Amino acid sequence: MRLELEIALMERRLSVKELPEAWKARMQEYLGIVPPNDADGVLQDVHWAFGVIGYFSTYALGNLMSAQLWERILIDLPDLPDQFCRGEFGALREWLRDNIHRYGAKFEPQELMQRVTGSKIDSTPYMRYLQTKFSKIYGL
Repeated sequence: MRLELEIALMERRLSVKELPEAWKARMQEYLGIVPPNDADGVLQDVHWAFGVIGYFSTYALGNLMSAQLWERILIDLPDLPDQFCRGEFGALREWLRDNIHRYGAKFEPQELMQRVTGSKIDSTPYMRYLQTKFSKIYGL
């Protein structure tokens, strides 16, 4: 929703003055709720108030990539959750060093994901993650 509204702002299909009402309308449409005021609605995040544009899309992209990487990590390190339970994080650190960190900014994100996971950035792992998470929480 934030990304959609931000794009509309940047494309001048939506004015800043129209933003609070657009926020409320999207909240109603997407979640069936309307915030009681702008502080709990459109103003509840600091990015726009500071004039920072473009963060919501990077968060979304980071979520997609992290789920995809996590699936690859668990293939390579299937006992990693057990290691975490023991407070052991070295194997993950080494995996990240070997597969991500050593490249620095050498590759664009799509190429790095292709090299590490075998496919370009893909929403499927993130959708699996959400389905699993919310199925457990809400008994879906």
